[in-house]
Amino acid sequence: MRQVGNRDIEATREYHDRTAHSHASVRQSGHSLDWDIKPFLYKVYPDLPVTSLPREFPPPARDTLEALSAFEGKDGALTLEALASLLFFTGGLTKKKTYPGGGEMHFRAAPSTGALYQTEVYVVGGEIPPLTAGVYHFSPGDFCLRQLRQGDFRSELAAAADQEEIRNSAATLVLTAIYWRNTWKYQARAYRHLFWDSGTMLANLLAAAAALGLPVRLVTFFVDEGVNRLLGLDPEKEVSLELAPLGTGGAAPTAPNPGAEPISPRTIPLSPQEVDYPLVRQMHAASSLTEPGDIRSIRPATPPETTQYPDGLLPLPKPLSASGRPLGETIIRRGSTRQFSGEPISAQAFSTVLFHATRGIPADFLLAPGRRLVDLYLIVNAVEGISPGAYCYWPEAHSLELLREGDFRSQAGYLCLEQALGSDASVTIFFLAALGPILERFGNRGYRLANLEAGIVGGKCYLGAYALGFGASGCTFYDGDVVKFFSPHAQGKDALFVTILGRSIRGAPGVEVPLQLAKK
Repeated sequence: MRQVGNRDIEATREYHDRTAHSHASVRQSGHSLDWDIKPFLYKVYPDLPVTSLPREFPPPARDTLEALSAFEGKDGALTLEALASLLFFTGGLTKKKTYPGGGEMHFRAAPSTGALYQTEVYVVGGEIPPLTAGVYHFSPGDFCLRQLRQGDFRSELAAAADQEEIRNSAATLVLTAIYWRNTWKYQARAYRHLFWDSGTMLANLLAAAAALGLPVRLVTFFVDEGVNRLLGLDPEKEVSLELAPLGTGGAAPTAPNPGAEPISPRTIPLSPQEVDYPLVRQMHAASSLTEPGDIRSIRPATPPETTQYPDGLLPLPKPLSASGRPLGETIIRRGSTRQFSGEPISAQAFSTVLFHATRGIPADFLLAPGRRLVDLYLIVNAVEGISPGAYCYWPEAHSLELLREGDFRSQAGYLCLEQALGSDASVTIFFLAALGPILERFGNRGYRLANLEAGIVGGKCYLGAYALGFGASGCTFYDGDVVKFFSPHAQGKDALFVTILGRSIRGAPGVEVPLQLAKK
């Protein structure tokens, strides 16, 4: 890929096509994992001042389903205890598991492709007593904040995003991604994963903020270089993805800082050697914004269009309004299901997960709850009262459009890279998007947005499934074959993401489920 600007949308098509999976490309890859250089799962700043976060903090006790559907938070003040809770339930270390032979697995609040956890979290805020104003890196390993800059830099962040609300919010969480931690396994396709995984974390954050009564909104339009410089990132290795202003009650800065001078704090190398995948960096550069005018040119300013429904939709049962399980407990219990039993789930449970996962995202690229970039296509294998077949889900009508009736278990398994996860599940959800219109509207930035939306909705599906007592997992896929399977309905669209729902085999390998919230 050549170096291009956001409006040169051929860059996205080139990247997407070059990283697409097919039956042939997977077999011809020749890529193998070099375990001697597997990257360390934590970013470590050995020289920065450390602030321990409170170990006693309010868990998000609101019912999971209620929290998932809340589109706007209340005007709550952000305390340090509430910030600790949000950080823990968004990206914290929730449990560890030791295997025979001494191997140890670390589990975090949100899943990550390959359990590689390339998403980092930073805090840019004013004074949140006793925390002083500054720019901080969140370390989930020891549950601490490390100070990168001292002082109130909310105005600088607000200027980079052309968003006054950032200046007036108590703090903003900035999610970033370290390329190598994911490219080690997934090579150049990893760029897609950055938004799947950060989206899944943001699903947790949005629900947790709603449960704690804190306002939060996602900001995806910003001048990339400005945010990267503020955090002291090396953009060849780590880049900013999304901003999440949250809370009220933080006094706005009375005078701007003299400016964010370049910083380069020392970090511990992730591995003895790194392999560069230029295609990833090129795609990020092509979708980067370079000045506030770029933001204003693509920020939505029109109301949502009225949706036209096809005839003959199948209404889903009325969804449950509550699960009986608090959000905090659901997040602690959550894990990616490794083996599905093939047993059915109820139509109401299926309906409930879809409904609460698609009620809207408070983000700058979506103007209202009904607005969306991504469509949900489904292969239903085992849902009581719903015939097996291929469907399209219409969130506004909360109904299914039958595309083709029949038993497609084997096809679902094949499309999921020939893995039993797809064939043994109750439902496999394929997220597709018409990239052409999205790129015309947002430029290459739209590729980030579509993948991010899929990740957030998929993350909400995870939480809904675990709240109702069954499981979920993510999976990769054969891009072109997915579109072909759902065509002609899906003609002109591209496959972006897959989430799988179903009942796990009792005793199947995977996450150990604790009975109650772990004590920190």
